[in-house]
Amino acid sequence: MKFEVGENESIGNCLERMQKEGYQPVRRMEEPVFEEKKKGRQVEYIPVRQKIVFEGKLVEGEQ
Repeated sequence: MKFEVGENESIGNCLERMQKEGYQPVRRMEEPVFEEKKKGRQVEYIPVRQKIVFEGKLVEGEQ
């Protein structure tokens, strides 16, 4: 199952949420989020923030 860190959420809060649902993190993925800005005829892609997603594994004995 995948858990995305919300925009106003800390990484610690996301990990706590995973634990409450019975999952433990097994992989962390990060990817940049870009914003498109046009200057005349040119288009620039400016990094705005980092998207962080944790892949979780169900802890044995939880269900």
